[in-house]
Amino acid sequence: MTNRNMGISQVVRRGVLLALPAALVLAFAPFSAAQAKWPERPVKIVLPFGAGGVADVTARIMAEKLSDKFGQRVIIENMPGPGGINAARSVVTSPADGYTMGLVTNGTAISVAAFNNLPFDPVKQFAMVSTVGLFDLVFVVNAESKYKTLSDFIAAAKAEPGKLNIGTIAVGSTQNLGAELFKSMAGVDVQIVPYKGSPDIVIGLLRNDVQAMFEFPPAVQGQVNDGKLKILGTSSLKRSPTMKDVPTIDEAGVKGYEVESWNAVFAPAGTPQEVIDTMNKAMVEVLAMPDVKAAFAKVGVVAQASTPAELQARLVADIKKWNAVIDKAGIPRK
Repeated sequence: MTNRNMGISQVVRRGVLLALPAALVLAFAPFSAAQAKWPERPVKIVLPFGAGGVADVTARIMAEKLSDKFGQRVIIENMPGPGGINAARSVVTSPADGYTMGLVTNGTAISVAAFNNLPFDPVKQFAMVSTVGLFDLVFVVNAESKYKTLSDFIAAAKAEPGKLNIGTIAVGSTQNLGAELFKSMAGVDVQIVPYKGSPDIVIGLLRNDVQAMFEFPPAVQGQVNDGKLKILGTSSLKRSPTMKDVPTIDEAGVKGYEVESWNAVFAPAGTPQEVIDTMNKAMVEVLAMPDVKAAFAKVGVVAQASTPAELQARLVADIKKWNAVIDKAGIPRK
């Protein structure tokens, strides 16, 4: 009787042990399968800007193409606010399942440098996916200005210290810090005058209240096309594909000057790598499409994908760069 029971027990235990691997496979299969099928429902990308701006326009162009590729809607949600804080916080506190992502920009790097206590750490809490687009700042003067080249402006600034003014939008913006970096690297004594918005700077430039301005191309393109303003330089190290005839600020003599603005997509840290890889692959394909590149170029943006690692390195480098600019300019941190 005892031997018989022991035999039955051994058979049962052996059966359980044999069944365990299969049970484990079944237990984990639904999770892996769910990742492999991502996305199975709409994906939301949260933007730290309002509707109608360059970031919004380009994100919606990309989202439409991604929707076609995935067979699921990719939705853009606008959540503007100071420093992109509200938008970023909404993403990093969402489930790390790939269904809520966000737009990260060079402005995020500036926020890390400019704010003493951000409620998030993009280096640790953002899982980078890919860049979306790259775009330059432009150095602009009145078309009737006596400064025909950027070298002319620099020479005049050195000849008349403190006499020339450069207009930008708010202190701490990319435009403002780009002007501060120019002032430092060109070795010129100029006044950097902050305005509430780009239209105000344009009026100031046309009235000669300021003699130049730093801005993004879309904000001045209309006046440039009308012959009222003239672009003397762009801020990347290489000439912009959308403005091939305009020299870079580096070419004009401010060696090493570079401000390359960018938009990109991130997910909450902990998002499965399979999801990151799937989204990255789709973005690489979409951003390489000729019609997407053409649509981006119309608003002064170069459609450009990247690897997650390249994007992470870009963010870290920009944080370091803007920290140094803010320190040198003596801009108070918030």
